[in-house]
Amino acid sequence: MYCTSYNRNGRFLSISNNLFVYALYTQKKNGKDMFPIRDTIRARSFPFVNWMIIIGNGLVFFFQSSLSPSSQEQFLRIFALTPANISANNPLSWIPFLTHMWLHGSLFHLISNLWMLFIFGDNVEDRIGSVRYLLFYVLGGISAGLLQYYFTTNPFVPAIGASGAIAAVMGAYFLFFPRSKVVTFVPIFFFGWFVNISSIVFLGIWFLTQFFSGIMELTAPAGIAMSGVAWWAHIGGFLFGLIAAKPFSIGRKKRRTYADEYYPW
Repeated sequence: MYCTSYNRNGRFLSISNNLFVYALYTQKKNGKDMFPIRDTIRARSFPFVNWMIIIGNGLVFFFQSSLSPSSQEQFLRIFALTPANISANNPLSWIPFLTHMWLHGSLFHLISNLWMLFIFGDNVEDRIGSVRYLLFYVLGGISAGLLQYYFTTNPFVPAIGASGAIAAVMGAYFLFFPRSKVVTFVPIFFFGWFVNISSIVFLGIWFLTQFFSGIMELTAPAGIAMSGVAWWAHIGGFLFGLIAAKPFSIGRKKRRTYADEYYPW
């Protein structure tokens, strides 16, 4: 999820570093960058809803990109999650809790988020079912927005992006598939190789970077510029995934599990 910045005149200025760049580019092993390619578990059913979410995000982005700069700024002011605009007495001001998760600030922002959803979402949909998965995804995004709203250090900075909802999917994946591996490309100069990293290690390190970064942002002295990443949205989404994944799977028909789907807890 990106946080967007505005100057004193309200002009849209920039999109800061995406949280999911941490998963895409800054997971470290022996000091080298790593790029996740896929997981080792194939979904047993076609991930219809996951693909609809991916396509939906793409369509919204291309509509957003077709707007003039002034219209795009107005569009973001209405639908991005800006904590200062939320009012308990105005239910219409709550709409951005739902809409912010469908907006993106750049093509790289869109692709990097949806790549993570492509890797992890199909298995979670397969485990809990398509209809439940859609509800899970939306509630995860709302939960992410609520925690970001509560812990924001600048209520006038709007937040956009699907990464809070995708973090919920990652939290569910962490719970459902602890023995899965993430096939990861490790570049070394002009060469590289593929390594299989435990999903618990990959997602666990990712979550810890979000948590400690969020704590650092909260404790940073006033006036210190931070990254602009909505850390607490990612934390809130991931925690929602951990908590809600099992209840959402209640009543699903039991099936034989693969070895890497085994629950150690």
